[in-house]
Amino acid sequence: MTRTLSLVVRNVVFTLVVPGLGAVWLPWRLLTRNGSTPAPTAWEAVPVIAAGAALYVWCVWNFAAVGGGTPGPWDAPRRVVAHGPYRWVRNPIYLAALLVVLGEAWLFASPRLLAYAAAMAFCFHLFVTGYEERTLARRFGPAYLEYRHAVPRWIPRKPAYPGGGGTTGAGKSRV
Repeated sequence: MTRTLSLVVRNVVFTLVVPGLGAVWLPWRLLTRNGSTPAPTAWEAVPVIAAGAALYVWCVWNFAAVGGGTPGPWDAPRRVVAHGPYRWVRNPIYLAALLVVLGEAWLFASPRLLAYAAAMAFCFHLFVTGYEERTLARRFGPAYLEYRHAVPRWIPRKPAYPGGGGTTGAGKSRV
């Protein structure tokens, strides 16, 4: 029970700090930079934001329930998570963050938030290709390499294997 509570607390803290700052606080600061409070102009963007938030929660759930960790590189899951959205695309948590910020840009008709989303996408790509993939390959070896070969990095694709899911390899890796 203590271990489960610890995992929940670690995921909540991560969520408040990382996505909380990057998808809520900073976009709001960018929107209110000139001192005025923006008014929503495109309410049809709300489902996009909700979809991004739901995808994020699904990703965190899988990291915790399947992998026993958090999205933070300092507290990563203990095995390759090839379950849920991770069956379709290797980096759904980054796509979730982009959906939220792109939805906010649409909701407020904000070119500034659109530019911020583009910068986020660029930074995510650099981080994933320059650090994360290399680190995961070293940490988990063949299990991660098999997963990387089977699942696309950014563009979701229906899993080639029926039912799939679970973990790859000998249960010793993460994604």
